Amino acid sequence: MTESMQKFADARQQAEELVETEERVEAEERVEAEERVETLDAAEGGQGGANRRDADSGTWRASIRRPISALSRPGPWKRGLVLAALALLLGLVMLLHARITDRWGLGSLVETFLPWFGVFVPVLLAGALWRRSTSAVVALLLPVVVWLSLFGGLLGDKSHPDSDLTLVTHNVGAENPDPAGTARALAASGADVLALVEITSQAKPLYEKALAKAYPYHTAQGTVGLWSKLPLSDTRPVDTELDAGPLGRAKPYDLKMSYNRALRTTVATDQGPLAVYVAHLGSVRLMPRGGYWTDSRDRSAQALAEAIAAERNERVVLLGDLNGTMDDRALDGITTQLHSVQEKAGDGFGFSWPAKFPVVRIDQILVRGVEPKKSWLLPATGSDHLPVAAGISW
Repeated sequence: MTESMQKFADARQQAEELVETEERVEAEERVEAEERVETLDAAEGGQGGANRRDADSGTWRASIRRPISALSRPGPWKRGLVLAALALLLGLVMLLHARITDRWGLGSLVETFLPWFGVFVPVLLAGALWRRSTSAVVALLLPVVVWLSLFGGLLGDKSHPDSDLTLVTHNVGAENPDPAGTARALAASGADVLALVEITSQAKPLYEKALAKAYPYHTAQGTVGLWSKLPLSDTRPVDTELDAGPLGRAKPYDLKMSYNRALRTTVATDQGPLAVYVAHLGSVRLMPRGGYWTDSRDRSAQALAEAIAAERNERVVLLGDLNGTMDDRALDGITTQLHSVQEKAGDGFGFSWPAKFPVVRIDQILVRGVEPKKSWLLPATGSDHLPVAAGISW
C-alpha cells in the first residue's frame, strides 16, 4: 500500500469516528431532554386537570361571546333607530291627523300646514343615508306613501282650456294702500263674477267707482261684496254668528250689518240661476297661552254650512276667505257639500297666503252642481292675500 493510500484510509477512519461521536452525543442529549419532560409532567400532574378544565371553560365562553359580539355590532338595520322612529311618527301624524285632539286648536293647526309635513321626508332621508341606516330608509316608506295618498293628486295639472264662467275671489286687505289699483287689476282679469272680502267703509266707494264700468251689477253687505257682469237677484246677508252669547245677539241689526261677513245672491246665467255665496269666516289667532284660537272661525263655518245645506238651488258657488284649508276639520260641514275647484282642476297647491311667500291656501272657490274646468292664482295686489281664480262650466 502506498503512502498516499495510507493517508486517505487514516482520514476516512477519523471521519467515521467523528460521525459516531456526534451521533452518540445527540442520542445522549435526546435522552436527557425526554427525562426532563417526564420530570416536568410529573411535577405538574396535580395541576393538569384544573388547567384543562379552565381551558375548556374559556373555550365555551369564547364560543358564546363571538355570536353575541357579532349581533351587537351596529349593522345597517341597527343604525339610525332614532331616525326610523321619527319617520314612523311622521307617517302616523299624517295618517291619523283627524284623530289628533283639537284642544288648544292643535288639530286645526296640524291640518292647516299638513302638506308641509312632507318637507321632513328628505331631511330624514339625508340623515338615514348619512348614518347608512337601512331601518330608517324602510321606515320612511310610510310617510311617503301617506303624503302621496293625501296630496299626490295635486301635483299634476288638471286644468282644461275652456270654461263658461270665470270666477275670482280676493281678500283685498283692510290695510291695502291702493284699493283703486287693486280694483283695476282685478277688472283686467276678465272675471265674470268678482267677490271681494275685508272691504273697509273707507275703501268701499273706491272699489265701487273703479269697478262700475266693467261690472254693472254689484251688491255689498258689510265687509263683503260681489261684482258681476250678469244680473243679480235674491240678495241677502248670511248670519255667520260672529257675535256669540246673549250680549252679541242683543246688538242692533244695523250695527251687525256694518261688519257682516257673508252674503248670498243669485247670478242669472244663460244656463240658469247660479247661487253664489261670498264669505269671510272668523279669524284665527296663534296665542302664547291660548294656543291656536279658532272659536270664531269654527262658529262661522258651522253657520255657513247650515245656510248652504238649506240652499235649494242645485248649482252653488262659494267664494271667499275661509281662514282654513280643505284639510281642516272645522270646514267639514262645508267640504262635504261643496268641492274645491283647485283640487278638481288646479295645478299644484295654489297657496294664497301670505302674498309675499304663500304657505297655505285659505282663499277658496268651492262648487256644487257645476263642472270645475281650471283654477289659478292672479298676480299680487296691495293685499296680503293673492287673488284666486277659477273657470267653471255646466
